[in-house]
Amino acid sequence: MSHEPLAPLVERLFREESARLTALLTRLLGPAHLELAEDVTQEAFIAALRHWPRTGTPAAPSAWLLQVARRKAIDALRRDRLLADRLPAVAAAFDDAVARADRAGNDADAVDDPFADDRLRMILLCCHPAVSLESRVALTLKTVGGLSVGEIARAFLAEESAVAQRLVRAKRALRDAGARFEMPEGPALEERLDAVLEVLYLMFNEGHLAHEGDALVREELSVEAIRLAELLLTHAATRTPRTSALAALFCFHAARFASRVDAGGALVRLPNQDRARWDQRLITRGFRHLDVAASGDGVTPFHVEAEIASLHATAPTWAATDWRRIVAAYDALFALNPSPVVGLNRVVAIRELAGDATALAELSQLGPQAALEGYHLYHSVHGELLAALGRTEEAHAAWSRARALVRSVPGRRFVDARLAETDPMSISG
Repeated sequence: MSHEPLAPLVERLFREESARLTALLTRLLGPAHLELAEDVTQEAFIAALRHWPRTGTPAAPSAWLLQVARRKAIDALRRDRLLADRLPAVAAAFDDAVARADRAGNDADAVDDPFADDRLRMILLCCHPAVSLESRVALTLKTVGGLSVGEIARAFLAEESAVAQRLVRAKRALRDAGARFEMPEGPALEERLDAVLEVLYLMFNEGHLAHEGDALVREELSVEAIRLAELLLTHAATRTPRTSALAALFCFHAARFASRVDAGGALVRLPNQDRARWDQRLITRGFRHLDVAASGDGVTPFHVEAEIASLHATAPTWAATDWRRIVAAYDALFALNPSPVVGLNRVVAIRELAGDATALAELSQLGPQAALEGYHLYHSVHGELLAALGRTEEAHAAWSRARALVRSVPGRRFVDARLAETDPMSISG
């Protein structure tokens, strides 16, 4: 019998096991019945919450949940004439899963994961071409990440009803497209994997630098993105150099989480972070992934971003950072992905290498662009450069534009401090 407190145990199991159960059921019932798969999974956990406080936590909670899910699934199939013919296969598959869970002894570190292939297919299903990008993110977080509708809504500061509608649309799109629970091959896998990696990249970035709300970092989103990226690396079909590069990038950035926000919740910029608080284990993990990523023939934006993050991770101080290599990496990244945001990050590196005046000249080459005019960090960088060159009035105007655009509370505090430095009377509260 487990001695772990009940509430944390059930929460941990839901994160770990709900995706496995949902994926198993989706394989057995078909993607058209994804909602039924989710309902059965939820009922199994509700049963755990009802029974375990009275009977105690079973020695093998995973096997217990599988047994309950088996009964719930069989009951549902008996009620649905269209699915009744699947009952023998479903019962046999659950019997096998329960037996394997019992043999594993509910060991979370067991090498043999009978659900691994199912979960991989589930990730690829969530990123089916028929599903829109915003719905892919929500569906992945819900079915593979184990997040509730409320948690997804809070993560992206959306209304729960809006997230629920995204999920409905995603399931409808899968049903209408006749999506199958299978491993795509060839170009189809390439296309789907690109979509998966993009979804994970968006998920991590929202956790790494939340665009809205009270918190700067939503660590649980980034941790989930790392978990899913590393899950992809356990399978030959998705163990690609660009997947390893993305996992490396995630690890390098996540290593700095503890130092990015001070005790009051305010942003601590990279030059001022306490590098002793960086997670060296994550940095080491990042380099392992980066070594694997280098084994391929091609270079992707993920490779270059990971290289830049690795240079920051190994620099003993901000001043000792190898800015020449970082600027060269940004040059390469801009050639691969000539986006305004990449150009802006390149300007920040150029400032450290060549000074404020050169950086301001480079910044002027980027704008005006609509994508940058609506991006608060563009105006923040502009303000920093103008202030450093003694152009205080212009700097204040740039910071004012940044203040109008920034939406996270820590971001607003940071901009307010810069406004106060250029014109103390401008703060309205």
